[in-house]
Amino acid sequence: MPMHVVNGALLICTEGAAPSALVVLPVHRQQIEDQFAANIMDHIPLVNIMPFGVCATLHSPCVPATSALWAPGSPSAMLDNQPALDDISTLECMVGGTITVRDPGQTTVEIP
Repeated sequence: MPMHVVNGALLICTEGAAPSALVVLPVHRQQIEDQFAANIMDHIPLVNIMPFGVCATLHSPCVPATSALWAPGSPSAMLDNQPALDDISTLECMVGGTITVRDPGQTTVEIP
């Protein structure tokens, strides 16, 4: 089953040279293993999604350029009226990469 993603989750981009950590601001208030839980709205570059080293497409810093939400999310688990972010969701970068969750940041809460 998919796992709920939390603050500190390890993210990778198909065009980035290094992993990055997800930053979930304490606006949702739900915590899992002492970290704030994420929903599909946690996609904002340089707020939630940090750079991924060097971008293979641009040959410069891999700063995420995301305008859409994480998809598909988990509508069976809502967090602040939005689908919770699970570890099988992806986020498209307008530069051409796909951002995925390598490690959800917690090991106990699955999403049905």
